[in-house]
Amino acid sequence: MKRANLSLPQLGLIVATRGMLAAGGMLLIANRFSEAKRKKMGWPLLAIGAISTIPLAMGVINNLKEAKEAALAA
Repeated sequence: MKRANLSLPQLGLIVATRGMLAAGGMLLIANRFSEAKRKKMGWPLLAIGAISTIPLAMGVINNLKEAKEAALAA
């Protein structure tokens, strides 16, 4: 099993971006609001969630690489 050492703020950011991505997607497919309101609220949430995921994912991948290198060096 792979392990990544993440600080609490990093984990919070990851959870928040996943939540924004999911909330935006759900707003786009929900029928509770008018189509214009859904698009106005859903697309920005979806975009921010998706775009902010990229640097966070790169940080986790780098963290995993560092942990693997440290394990091999030990």
